[in-house]
Amino acid sequence: MRFSPLALTLGLAASALSVPGMTQKPDDQIIPRSIELTTQAQASLASGNLDAAADSLETALAVDPRNRAAFVTLGKVAIRQKLFGKAIRLTNKALSMEPTDREALLVQGQAMVELGALPRAKDNLAKLQKLCGTAGCSQVASLSASIVKGPAMAAATPATAKKVN
Repeated sequence: MRFSPLALTLGLAASALSVPGMTQKPDDQIIPRSIELTTQAQASLASGNLDAAADSLETALAVDPRNRAAFVTLGKVAIRQKLFGKAIRLTNKALSMEPTDREALLVQGQAMVELGALPRAKDNLAKLQKLCGTAGCSQVASLSASIVKGPAMAAATPATAKKVN
């Protein structure tokens, strides 16, 4: 009976100690299979096969949900599919992991331009300019060109069809 409080205290102390698991990895180490799938998806995206790219990227994220490049590339696929809101959500996930990811800021800015959210796209441009400094980078030039060009959907004129009653 006198050992119960001592045993309880030792049990609580032992449970409070952290024991490293065998499967724990550093946050910056991405599983190689996920990187391989992302590379395959980028090749599929370059060849225009959006469905195969999306499938590979979703698998890459299932293998390792910390793969920022997969989120950004999936955002690019969403833009090509004209799913601009989805592209913004995906790049938000990448930016929550690394707020200074220039490629994620670019893709998100391009999606915002297409949605007509030019002030928010200009905010992303300002962040990119701050990150790139005076030397500049390709992301700044690309997003600047997208902002100047404006949303493609708003610029497109609907086909005039003769109304039939």
